[in-house]
Amino acid sequence: MSSNPPNLGALPMEDFSAPSPDPAQLQESTDLSSSPAESLTPALDLLVNVPMRISVELGRARMPMKNILQLSQGSVIELDKASGEPMTIYINGEMFAYGEAVLVNQERFGVRLTALVNKEDVQRNPREP
Repeated sequence: MSSNPPNLGALPMEDFSAPSPDPAQLQESTDLSSSPAESLTPALDLLVNVPMRISVELGRARMPMKNILQLSQGSVIELDKASGEPMTIYINGEMFAYGEAVLVNQERFGVRLTALVNKEDVQRNPREP
């Protein structure tokens, strides 16, 4: 009897089991005219297909363990952000941008980027360990 792992709503991962292309072929097939991602230097060009984890933070909360143990189905956890306040977007755990929730295809949520962060934003709002 075989059991499939549960689908936790994760996006499909690329199949990296295919053989790597010959570096000479990569050099020949580089077209620098179509998009900004494709106009990168050859050293960075090798990294454009590296998967990155994107996380969107709706808000944060701190609770004593006593209150956490009392949580049950239907419990509401109040977050530190107000309704309509921008969400924080992280790439590989590093703050990257702010955005707003959007509905995609009537059934999935997405995030529209509203502002990219700068160094001062990261210093004022560091990520929690």
